[in-house]
Formats: sequence, structure tokens, C-alpha cells
Amino acid sequence: MSTEVRVPTLGESVTEATVATWFKKPGDAVAADEMLCELETDKVTVEVPAPAAGVMGEIVAAEGDTVGVDALLATISEGGEGAAQAKDEPKPEEPKADEAPAEALAESSGGSGESVDVMVPTLGESVTEATVATWFKKVGDSVEADEMLCELETDKVSVEVPAPSAGTITEILAEEGATVEAGGKLAVMGGASGGAGVSKPAEGGKDEAAPKAPDAATAAKGADVENAPSANKMMAEKGLSESDVKGTGKDGRIMKEDVMKAVQAGVSAASAPAPSAPPRGPVAAEDEAREERVKMTRLRQTIARRLKDAQNTAAILTTYNEVDMTEVMALRNEYKDLFLKKHGVKLGFMSFFTKACVHALGEVPEVNAEIDGTDIVYKNFVHMGIAAGTPQGLVVPVIRNADAMSFAEIEKAIAEKGARARDGKLSMAEMQGGTFTISNGGVYGSLMSSPILNPPQSGILGMHKIQDRPMVVGGEIKIRPMMYLALSYDHRIVDGKGAVTFLVRVKEALEDPRRLLMDL
Repeated sequence: MSTEVRVPTLGESVTEATVATWFKKPGDAVAADEMLCELETDKVTVEVPAPAAGVMGEIVAAEGDTVGVDALLATISEGGEGAAQAKDEPKPEEPKADEAPAEALAESSGGSGESVDVMVPTLGESVTEATVATWFKKVGDSVEADEMLCELETDKVSVEVPAPSAGTITEILAEEGATVEAGGKLAVMGGASGGAGVSKPAEGGKDEAAPKAPDAATAAKGADVENAPSANKMMAEKGLSESDVKGTGKDGRIMKEDVMKAVQAGVSAASAPAPSAPPRGPVAAEDEAREERVKMTRLRQTIARRLKDAQNTAAILTTYNEVDMTEVMALRNEYKDLFLKKHGVKLGFMSFFTKACVHALGEVPEVNAEIDGTDIVYKNFVHMGIAAGTPQGLVVPVIRNADAMSFAEIEKAIAEKGARARDGKLSMAEMQGGTFTISNGGVYGSLMSSPILNPPQSGILGMHKIQDRPMVVGGEIKIRPMMYLALSYDHRIVDGKGAVTFLVRVKEALEDPRRLLMDL
């Protein structure tokens, strides 16, 4: 009997993915929920767990293939023996269950079968991997239960990993700087009763041979030690051979992180043919020595890809106007104390702009629509995206059904989403489904800018700094608090007339807030 492994739900508006890496191959034993492969979409990376324990059967979608939602990836042959082998594997990421009889013997002889795995904890919603930042303990150290072992960093938060029990650190599998996946193994601990035996395996006869077994097996079999599939793929892409990379995995197995370190160290440049790169002069070499190279976080990669996709796909055009903020500021100053006392939240400008945009979207619905193939999808609701800058990068939490909210409800929602964004606690669901976006560059002092669309939306309003300027009012020159407004829109669906009309309606509502109450 076999179990099918299929593509899971990939997220809102995502219909296909690319098979990035297979962690198993046909014939390998797998345990239930063990990671089988990794899929990449234009938004996130998705790990596919085993639906049942058994033995890996046929792989239908190879690395590099594009697959749709619910497409068949592989099959698993169910069997008690295969399941048992998979659960007893010393490392979840080892591709071959029969590779490590010697290591299993060494662990049982040193730790008396009482070893405890230190695993990567749950990293948070939509977070699938982290980087090992700092180890507070080293091999041989004794630890107490719940004592901090190491600290992990994700693109959103830092996570401390406590000891699952008291004992001794016998092996560290993920060194500082290594990238680990949720549910992966970080280290191995010997139990409190057998920890000393594990930390000194060379004292007994059998223990003496245990540490030598991996080296002897490696020397005898050489190529029998399987590298991580993702490492092989990256070595092929970078033009590296196994001799260029130092493996840090068990038995010298090369991991993806090892290849990345080799590339950063300049191994690829050293092993490439000499004519491919011109010699660097002394000035260039001096500059390079003062450079700092930092890997982009997963969040930053996603932001870069989505913004570039928007430029490549949409016909983005921006139209500008300016608004006199006198009336809004006067109304806010008059009622802000009473508003705070009654609703428990400050009255800001964003609720006025949100209300003004909702009003304008009702008159110009194409700005609140999106293109789906050859269809135009009009949204009879407003899910307002509020762009927010965080230490990790730009995020756009979505306030759902903003068209049905009061000023107080909007301000509360903006405050709550903003706090979650700064703390890195927003889920993917909270950043999806928006129909229109407001971006406030004015908080950073921006006087004017052209915002980029947040696909698949067709419009985004840019707010800017409020600045006193001389304006002609009733034939007289007066100082007024003015703000430039920018509407970027997709010219494939929104005509110039509609864009200008939208911006004028926003301007009119803000310069006379009473129009919002009268729906004018």
C-alpha cells in the first residue's frame, strides 16, 4: 500500500511552485512529518512533510520542476520496518537510513542509549528557517534543564533554545552561522546518568573505536558519503567541486551552508579559469578588504522580488496633487483629547486618509480592482493595506473591511497592526488580500515620492511630509500646512481621468472633512 505526497496549499493567489530540493530519494526510510522536499513560490518557501511513515517510493516531480497546488510529488510505500528505521535515524536530514550503523553503535556505547536531541523550536507563523547566532555551551559542557543553549535569529525575531533536560552536550550539529529549518536538529545531549560516558568515548575498548569508525568508513568508501542535495545543486551552480568545500556534516558530509561559506570565501573565484576575471589592482583590493558582505534575509529577498515583479508586470504611472491640511489638523486638535478619553486610542491622520480613500474608491472602483488574466475583478469591499517600515524591512499589514469601520475602529486596527509589525509577529495571512494601499513616507521626512504598486493591486496612495508653504487663499497669500499626495496606478486598468478624479476626491474630503459625514 502506498501513500501519495501532494503539493500543499501555497497561500492566497499562489497557484504554482518550483521544486527546490529533495531531502530524500527512492528507497530511503522516512518518518511521519519528516521533511521530504522544499518548494519555492514567488512569496514564500514551503516545506513538504511526509504524510505517513514508510519507505520513499517514486519521485514524480524532480528538482526544478514547476508544480501546481495538489499536484502529485511522490509516493511513500508504507511498512512497519521502514517506519521504525526512519524514526531511529540519528539525523532527520540524512538521506540514507542505512548509512550510519557505526555511528549508532558509537552513540549507544557512549551514552547508554540515553541521548536527547536538541531540536529547532517553532519559529513563528510563516517562518521556516533561522540562523544559529550564538552558542552559549560547547561540547562536553554540563547543562541544567531549561538552561539556554543557543540563540537563533530569523528575519522577524530572535529565539532562545533551552535544554530539553539536564545532561551533557555531546555533539553540536549546527555551528554558529549555519541556517537551520524549523524542526531540524541542533545538537545531541547525553542524559544526566550517562553524560560523562558520552563526553569521553575513548576510555573504553568499544568507545575507543567509535570515533574512528566514521573516518575509516569515509576513507574506505569515499563517495559513499552522500552530500545534501541542496549542496550538490549549489556546487553545480557555482562551479565548485567537493575538494573546494569543507563539509561540516556527519562523516564530512557537505551541507548547503558549507557551500555558501566557500563561495563567500572566494573559492569559486580561485577555482575559475584565469581569463574569466581581470586582475584586480591594489586600490580595488584595498576597497574590497573594507567591504562587508551580508546575506539578504528571506523577508528582504521577498520584498525585492515582489517590487521588481510589479515593475515588470504593471504599467505603473503616478499622478500628483497637494492638499491643504488646515481643516483636518484643526478638527484633530479640537477632538483628540475627547477621542482618546472615550476610545482609548489617539486620533491620528491615517483614519482621515483611510476614510477619504474609501470614499474615493466608491466613485472610482477601477482603482480598487485587479487584473486576473483577461478579466477585471472589481472588489465591492475595501481591505486597506497600511505600509509600515520595520527594522526587518517594509511590510504591509491589511485592515479588512475598512469601508465598514468607524474612525475609532480604524485607529485601533492601525495601532494593533503597527505594534505587531514592529515586534515581527505578523502572520502571512495578515499581509495578504489587500485591495488598496496607503504608504506614509512623511513620517521619515519625505516631501515627494512615487510609490510602487503592491501587486496584484491597481493603486497605492503616497502620503508625505506636512510643510508650511505660502498659498493664495481668497486672493491673499497665507501660510498653509500643505502635503503632496501621489497616486501610483496600473495604467492597464485605470485611465488618467479615473486616477485624477480619485486624487481630487481625496483632496476634497481632506480639505473639508464634513464631506465624509455627508457622503459627498
